[in-house]
Amino acid sequence: MIASKRWSVEIFIDENDTEMTTHAEARLHTNDQTQLIGRGTARRNPKDTDIAEIGGELAVARALSDLAHELLHAAASDIEQITSEHLRLQS
Repeated sequence: MIASKRWSVEIFIDENDTEMTTHAEARLHTNDQTQLIGRGTARRNPKDTDIAEIGGELAVARALSDLAHELLHAAASDIEQITSEHLRLQS
């Protein structure tokens, strides 16, 4: 039997022109109660040209990377609960 599941990631981006920063959150939605959030930030150097898309790309990439680490940690914790052994997963 093949079981299909659908998970989705919702991404929120906030740009702060005054602080020259972009913050992103990547929120994982699963079929169960798993709620993981990855966060990322990009800062623009005052000397750089103001291209909002680049800050968004960097902040989102960092948020997705953080989310991936959170998901690995959650999987390791789940395995530890089942096996009662310490586990360290590496990406």
